[in-house]
Amino acid sequence: MSHNAGFGPAIKVGRSKTKASNMVSAWLQGFGLGGGLIVAIGGQNAHVLRMGLQKQHVTLTVLVCIVGDVLLIAAGAAGMGALIADFPLLTRVARWAGAAFLTWYGIRAWRAAFGSDALNAEAARPALTWQQALLTVAALTWLNPHVYLDTVVLLGSVAAQQSGSARPWFALGAMSASVLWFSGIGFGARLLAPLFASPKAWSVLDMVIGVIMFALAATLVC
Repeated sequence: MSHNAGFGPAIKVGRSKTKASNMVSAWLQGFGLGGGLIVAIGGQNAHVLRMGLQKQHVTLTVLVCIVGDVLLIAAGAAGMGALIADFPLLTRVARWAGAAFLTWYGIRAWRAAFGSDALNAEAARPALTWQQALLTVAALTWLNPHVYLDTVVLLGSVAAQQSGSARPWFALGAMSASVLWFSGIGFGARLLAPLFASPKAWSVLDMVIGVIMFALAATLVC
């Protein structure tokens, strides 16, 4: 009998523990990096927060954001970032289209903040149809180049550095961060409802959202 026969099971257990540890480590790294990128205040987050406060199409809005992030993170982990870098014209078109949309959204927010109906809480919060809500959140998701930079390019480049077995877990970690974040600010926004019972608070929120949108648009074209 081989003297090493008894070590076979122990070696297998050790390898299994190492593999599990690598998977958990990759998931945590993806969760941390994805969470750090998504928590930054941006157009998408501001819109989700506003829809949550208004209690308008919250589930639809949150789902579109989550599905968009999941698809883009998966594309980045699969190596799509390198492919996009080979088409600079596509990147320029996306930048200008995104800047135009963000500028329009910022003007819309400031009109709500400074318009004649700004002191009327109900008028300052016009109801959207589900089609309007879908188009708006889809545009904020797919017409904003910053989303591609964060998910496809940045997360994709870090995912590429992971081992083959750890890469899916890194992507799942980043996706988990998106699910938790968008669900939290969308469905948790109602906790801030008492603060926004005042029309003045809505005016301030619209002004802040307008500033965010204009700033994002400027970073795209400058």
